[in-house]
Amino acid sequence: MSNRYYAVCGILEIDGKILFVRHTYGQAKDRILIPGGYVKDGELPTQAVKREFFEETSVNAEAVSVFSIQFKTDQWCVVYLLKFISGEPSSDGYENSEVLLLTPEEAVQRPDITNMSRAILQAYIRDRDNVLARGEYRSISLKAGEYEIFGV
Repeated sequence: MSNRYYAVCGILEIDGKILFVRHTYGQAKDRILIPGGYVKDGELPTQAVKREFFEETSVNAEAVSVFSIQFKTDQWCVVYLLKFISGEPSSDGYENSEVLLLTPEEAVQRPDITNMSRAILQAYIRDRDNVLARGEYRSISLKAGEYEIFGV
């Protein structure tokens, strides 16, 4: 079961271009955005972004670092920088109707990009190295796969 209070999305660069999808429903219908979705119960956010990318684009990717976090009074969304692992980008034909690869500079100029994706990409253009990297901290009380830490 997905939890609408916790969301993830990610910036995935493939050969100098960012992967986008054209959304098919809701406020973002017919607009392009960076892929993402909700975190399922019992799922770490990095697992969710990996799953969402594969479900929406057929691409295997892994979270490398946290680029930004959006907070609302009723929801948060973690924006990850991702590393391409494998796969040929393609639309899921359900949540999105198209997959696009665009440079960040091309994307921010488009009138059909969502405002949040535009803001994220503008920050990425300014300083793509401004991230919280995955930390090496090892918990005494939690097992691997039950926690993650970034920035430590």
